[in-house]
Amino acid sequence: MVIAISGGGTGGHLIIAKNLAAHLAKQGIRAIFIGSNRGQDRAWFENSELFARTYFLQSSGVVDKKGLAKLASLLNILRLSLVARKILKQNGVRALISVGGYSSAPASIAAILSRVPFFIHEQNAVCGRLNRLLRPFARAFYSSYEKPAFAYPIADIFFETARQRTALKRVIFLGGSQGASFINSLAVELAPKLLGLGYGVIHQCGEREFERISQTYAQQGLDIQLVGFCKNMHELIASADLCVGRSGASTLWELCANGLPAIFVPFPFAAADHQFYNAKFLKERGLCEILRQQDASGERILSLIESFDVARASKGLLELVDRNGAQAIIDDVMSKI
Repeated sequence: MVIAISGGGTGGHLIIAKNLAAHLAKQGIRAIFIGSNRGQDRAWFENSELFARTYFLQSSGVVDKKGLAKLASLLNILRLSLVARKILKQNGVRALISVGGYSSAPASIAAILSRVPFFIHEQNAVCGRLNRLLRPFARAFYSSYEKPAFAYPIADIFFETARQRTALKRVIFLGGSQGASFINSLAVELAPKLLGLGYGVIHQCGEREFERISQTYAQQGLDIQLVGFCKNMHELIASADLCVGRSGASTLWELCANGLPAIFVPFPFAAADHQFYNAKFLKERGLCEILRQQDASGERILSLIESFDVARASKGLLELVDRNGAQAIIDDVMSKI
């Protein structure tokens, strides 16, 4: 049996593809990946042992284009859907799981045209445009934010390093792999104050700003654990007691799995403001704090840090999250084909 996984463009989509593929492999089910030459798809999966075959098509996004450029992108997706249709047929694909992103468009349309059972995983609290358009054609739609809710497919390692926080000793600022300039600026502003109050500080700043920030901390003589790009993020967050960062879906749920509470500053330009609504899902349950970027002054963040009940939030996060998210999705797919 062969299951195809399609989607990507960014790490948030690709980590879901990786986690689902890992669970397919555990069950001895052969998986192939259909993505794009653009974005991060090839870097993630070209040499991955999780997939028997990988295909990277010349697809690109449509949402950010206008006029003739948008028309050209739409025509290209239709053309590539015919290519993807051949891929599905050649591999005898029994089902296709879309993890969203522009990379998923050709294969998703191909599955619909070929009557291959088609499934969607939506990572955000606000459904993306492509997923919203194709949802009526899907046999199942998997979301952690609406009923019937499916637990988010999180890598086991975040559960294995989880712990319930009982006191606030170390704060981590997560700038992400690309380095969120606003989060980095907050960290640089607050680091000396936090150290002065007796807290430890971890700052993951991204490769782009590592040298500059490293020099800034060195000039101030600050003892900060500074990391550029981190391959072992589970180890980094496991050593912290509170996070300040963005609220992309995969990051948010990985923090939940580890029991690490957070003060979220959603990226203000995310499509449909989805980062705010991701964080709002936890805020409504009393499990995080949210500040809009325009309100997230160093003073406000520091005040929230000092008053944050990490023990209560950490306990609630660990009770909320389920480590069997990927397996539950795979089991449901298998029951419907």
